[in-house]
This record gives sequence, C-alpha cells and structure tokens, in this order.
Amino acid sequence: MQIHHLPYADPGDPDVRSGTRFLLWLGRNQLGGQLMSLGWGLLHQLGIAGLPLAVGLAVQAVVDGSPGDLVLSGGVLALLGAAISVGDTMMHRTAVTNWITAAARVQQLLARKTAELGSLLSRRVAAGEVVAVSTGDVERIGWFVEALSRFGASALTLIVVCVGLLFYEPALGAVVAVGIPVLALAVLPLLPRATRRADIQREKAGHATELASDTVAGLRVLRGIGGEELFLGRYRAASQEVRRAAVRSARMWALIAAIQVVLPGLLLIGVVLYGAKLALDGRIAVGELVTVYSAVTLTHYPLRTFEEIAMAFSFSRPSAKRVARVLSLTRTVTSTDAHPRSPRGDLYDPVTGLRAPQGLFTAVVCGDPDAAGRLADRLGGHPAEDADGAGGHVSVLLGGVPLDELPLDEARTAVLVQDKDPVLLSGTLRELLDVPSSGAVSAAEALEAAQCGDVLDALAQGPADSGGDPMRTRITERGRSLSGGQRQRLALARSLVTDPEVLVLDEPTSAVDSHTEARVAAGVSRLRTGRTTVVMASSPLLLDRADRVVLVHEGEAVAVGTHRELLAGEPRYRAVVTRETDDERAGTVRGHELVHIEENA
Repeated sequence: MQIHHLPYADPGDPDVRSGTRFLLWLGRNQLGGQLMSLGWGLLHQLGIAGLPLAVGLAVQAVVDGSPGDLVLSGGVLALLGAAISVGDTMMHRTAVTNWITAAARVQQLLARKTAELGSLLSRRVAAGEVVAVSTGDVERIGWFVEALSRFGASALTLIVVCVGLLFYEPALGAVVAVGIPVLALAVLPLLPRATRRADIQREKAGHATELASDTVAGLRVLRGIGGEELFLGRYRAASQEVRRAAVRSARMWALIAAIQVVLPGLLLIGVVLYGAKLALDGRIAVGELVTVYSAVTLTHYPLRTFEEIAMAFSFSRPSAKRVARVLSLTRTVTSTDAHPRSPRGDLYDPVTGLRAPQGLFTAVVCGDPDAAGRLADRLGGHPAEDADGAGGHVSVLLGGVPLDELPLDEARTAVLVQDKDPVLLSGTLRELLDVPSSGAVSAAEALEAAQCGDVLDALAQGPADSGGDPMRTRITERGRSLSGGQRQRLALARSLVTDPEVLVLDEPTSAVDSHTEARVAAGVSRLRTGRTTVVMASSPLLLDRADRVVLVHEGEAVAVGTHRELLAGEPRYRAVVTRETDDERAGTVRGHELVHIEENA
C-alpha cells in the first residue's frame, strides 16, 4: 500500500479483543510494507556492520605492506558506503509509509465507528478520551508500526555480527556473543514500571484534555456566573499533575537510556582489554583486533532500537487498547434483512408507552429535560441508555419493526433526530444544506419554514467574495458568528431539508422569541403535513399546533389529547406547561370548589 493509494477502500475488520491483538492485526495487514522496510533496513545495517571488516582489512594491508589488499579493502568500503546510503534512504521511505498508512487505517476505522455510533459515542466515551484516541493515540500506534521493521533489522544484524565474530575470531567473538544478548535484555526488568508510569501520565493527560474541552465549551456560561477562575484553577492543578507524572515517567526512561549507554561501554572496555592481551600474546593480528573493536562499537546503534521498540510498545499498547475499546462499541444488535425495507407506520417507544401516529404532528411534554433528551435518542434508534438501566435494550418500533435491527443507513433515512444543541459545521450555507434528502423539500422552503429570513439578511452582509448571496457566505466553526436563535433555526432548516419519514425535534425553538416561535411552529406544521413529526417541547405555542400531545410523567406516557384538552383536565400537564406551583394549583382547586358551592347555594 502506497500513500497515494489512500484512503483504503475498506480498512478491514479489526481484532479488538485487546490492544495487543489490535496491534498484531494491524501488523498483519501491513506485512508487505513491513517486509520491504525490513529488507532495506538489513541492507543499511549490514552495510554498517561490514565496515569493521573492511577497515580491519585495510589496517592489516598497511601492516603487511600489501597494496593489492589495500585497494580491495577500499573497493569494499565504497560498496558498503553505497549500500548504507541506499538502504538508509529506502528504509526511511518505507518506514514512514508504514507509519502513515497505519495511522490512516486506524483513523478510517475510528471515523467509520463514529459514523456508526453517532451521538451514542459521546455518551459511552468521555470527550477527552475521544480527542486523545483520534490524535495522540493514532500517532503512537503509527510510531510502533514504523519502528517494528527497524527493530527486526537490528535484531537480525546483531545475530549476524555475533555469529560472524565467532567464526572470524572465536576468542573475542565468544565474549561478544555472550555480552550482546545481555545488553539487549538488560532493560526488560525496568519496562513494567516504566509502562505503568507512562500509563499514569497518559491517564492524567486525558483527564486534563477533557477538563480543558469542557471549560472551553462552557466558557460563555462560566464567564456569566464568574466561575472561569475556578475551572482554570482546576485545569492548572490537573496540568501540574500531568507534569509531575511526565517527570516520573521521563526519569525511568532516562535510566533505561543510561543503561543502554553504560553497558555497551563496559562491553567495549572488556573487549579492548582482552583483545589487547591476545594481540600482545600474538594470538590475534592487529587488524583482527581493530575489526572486533569496530564491530562492537557499531553494535551500539542497533542496540538503541531495542530501547526504542520497548518505548514504542509501552506507549502504543495502551493507545491500542483505547482504540480497540472504541472500535468494540456497538450501536445496536446485529442488523438483519428479515424486516421490510424502509418501514412505515406508527413510532412506538415500549419504555414509556409513547405512540406517535403516522403522518401526525405529535408533541411530547416531559417535566425532566434530561428524560426528554434520552427519549429523543431512543426514538432515533438507540436502545435505552438510562443511567438506571430502565428499559434494558428494548428498541423503539417503527411500523412494528425494531429500529436498531435495521441497517444503519435505512434507520437514519427513516428517522432523524435533532437534539437541543445541534452543531453547524463550517462552510457555506449552501454546503450546510447540501445533505442527503428525499428531494421533496427545497432549501428555500426549509429556510422559510424555519423563519431564517433575518439570518439570510445577516449573511448577505458578509464578505465581499460572497457577492451578497447568503448561500455563498461561509459560516464559521459551529456557527459562532451567529446568535443562539439563528443557529437553532438554521439547524432546523437543515433537518427539514432531509425530509425524513419521521422527524424528532428536541426543543427546536428554545432560543427564539415568542413571535418567531409561533411562526416557526406554523411553518413546521405546514411543511411536515402528512409526515410523522415528534417535538419535545413545553411551549404552549408549539403545543397548540400539534395534532396530539402526550404527557410523559416519571418515565411513562400518562395522558394523551390536544393541548387545550390537557390544559383543562390534566393538572400535571398544566403544572409543566404553565409552571404552576403546588400552592397555585391548590388555590385554583379551592377557587373552583367555592364557585361550585356558591352555584349550588
């Protein structure tokens, strides 16, 4: 796989049973690239390992006064230099390709899972962890994949050097053959502690990232209540914890690095002392001593990759574990083809008993806004996710078909949920409204129904490059240049353009004034005629436009009727809609009783 072939047509089906298994799966899918990088790495490192032999031949040629051997050694050095140059260049090229393609594969898998889970992802995984997985964790996994082939080349090179020295000079070769494995494995006892410290550092960093995300997201509210200093203080404390954990982790890795420097130095000293004694005794030639000495010196480079691969694995394994955890999340039960395509009919929630008849405008009144949000999510096809576990995995039914058993694309075509805090992506207004749709509702009709006239006027006064066309005006990230009511109405227009079979709106007019709200309610009612529409609301202006209103009290649909019927005959409904207190309600009842007594008298 080459970089210009990205993205993958199919990133594959990963093994997410553990972080280690995910790394192995990733390695198997890049076997060709790893073998190519391993081959170039061997050319590079064996070229370096061959330098001592050529240098030893040159020294011995000078000692022996042999011009022919000197020329031969010079030619060998030239060939080795070319091999080192080509091997290093191509190894770097292929290793970086492995890094990028592995990171791209992981990112595609995460993007696919994010699209599958939708809003369910943010409820199952903290925001800071999502950020860490999609950025830092992907980089660490790519680092391990890139380092793997270089480690393999280094390990094979050390084996070749040890075996070669045993045949070239058995006495000194035996010392090297014993010492090299000891050096390579010396840091193993320290790795578990280093890994634990690195895990603690990443955990604290993820917490700090999540805290920073929450602070930035709620900065406007924090400033309004004067709480920004409190949250900034918490972030400073979290940052200091990250710093202390990073220092502790760095100390352990510094100790490992020091061992990788000291032990090869001690081996080199031992080889020099023993080799000098053998040379003085005449048991080896000067050129042979130089060869062995140079070979031991150059083993320092491949030995460093042992430290690097240990560090890369220690950092990437927890990252792979987090990625595997996200990828193992499932939206629902396995989809089947046993149900009819694009089901139609009433929308029914078995948890609350709520029924939204096909083709009608149904308003739902909940005293608890959080319960309304959870209900909206369930109506969108997500099984019950209440904190108390209510409802288990009971799915909402559309025309008698469980939504969570439909293929994802069909479920999303059938039901669209707009939550109370919709997100506007950056881009032009035309791009914002260019969404998958039935084609029955135009952008102009949706904007008119959502009462976006003032928004269009404001966008028309935008940058000169838009030519005064509001559809060409760019909307900043998350619509920050717009007011809350303008963002809410643009999001509503986007939902209306899609024209789904069932549209679920959670408080779609909470940020607009009453006059605009009345016009929006009329526009939505008119545009959605004949389509199933469910609105979570408590505003009388919206409720009065609904064909039927359902009161959900303590997780159960307890009353159904029109807005005026429920207002007159259901005290619990009246308490939510009119904000009537218990004392006021009791006073109203006593007033009715007095009137009744007077009439009887």
